[in-house]
Amino acid sequence: MTGKQRAGERATDFVRDGMVVGLGTGTTVYWTIRRLGELVRGGLRIQGIPTSRRTEALAIEEGIPLTTFERVGELDLTIDGADEVGPGLELIKGGGGALLREKLVAAASRRLIIVVESSKLVPTLGRFPLPVEIVPFAWEITARRIAAHGCIPTLRRSNSQPFLTDNGNYIVDCEFGAIPDPAALHQRLKLLPGVVETGLFVDMAELVVVGYDDSETVELLTREN
Repeated sequence: MTGKQRAGERATDFVRDGMVVGLGTGTTVYWTIRRLGELVRGGLRIQGIPTSRRTEALAIEEGIPLTTFERVGELDLTIDGADEVGPGLELIKGGGGALLREKLVAAASRRLIIVVESSKLVPTLGRFPLPVEIVPFAWEITARRIAAHGCIPTLRRSNSQPFLTDNGNYIVDCEFGAIPDPAALHQRLKLLPGVVETGLFVDMAELVVVGYDDSETVELLTREN
């Protein structure tokens, strides 16, 4: 069993009968959704809100009942992955292209639990290029505005075409190097015209479940440890 699978499956221990659960996107939370499907088939009663079309398809395949924000105003819990986890459980997310929906779902949840393999733990955020979701119109100008804040932005592409998010936007992956103050950088970028959302998740995660490839150990990290 890989560290991803260990972390993803362990997070389901926090799901209780009757909960509304945010279903994240990525290769680690994939194992969470697979395990939740097993539990649902065994009698667990939950409803899910997916953070991407890809996750929605997997949840339907697993038989997990889905709901919408039209029907519920708050989620009990969201389980999602991350590309980096830094001090204080600060996160970089968006490698899978679902950062806007992931942030909307997380912000509507009482608890956000992150599942990662141990390689995602870093002393300072920034090794992974920061995804920033931007509107397609005048994207070149927006990218230049972002670059002025100290990074090299690269438009994400898929099959030689600009990658489109589920919301019809573009993503620029921004190489900042070390990000010592994620909250301040997030605020600066959000003020730029054309920027929809950043992949910096600050003061949102309550718990990080860490799996290790070379051990059966699963570590639980809070902001205090």
